Amino acid sequence: MLELRPNCECCDRDLPGDSADARICSFECTYCADCAAQVLQGRCPNCNGELVPRPRWPLEKLAANPASTRRVLKPAGCQG
Repeated sequence: MLELRPNCECCDRDLPGDSADARICSFECTYCADCAAQVLQGRCPNCNGELVPRPRWPLEKLAANPASTRRVLKPAGCQG
């Protein structure tokens, strides 16, 4: 099951479990659509993997299986 991290690792923007703006790599590193496209050029800075839209869960499924509350943030932001 996906962890559904709650924020962008670059800019700390909130990304709820049903957000259409979340992007992830195969290791579930999580970024907002703006940072993924403009800063990272579609590549994860951690593993160089492709950043793709994160699957969205229906609200009723999120109620039973809540998204993670563990925030991951790069203190210096991200470099592309």
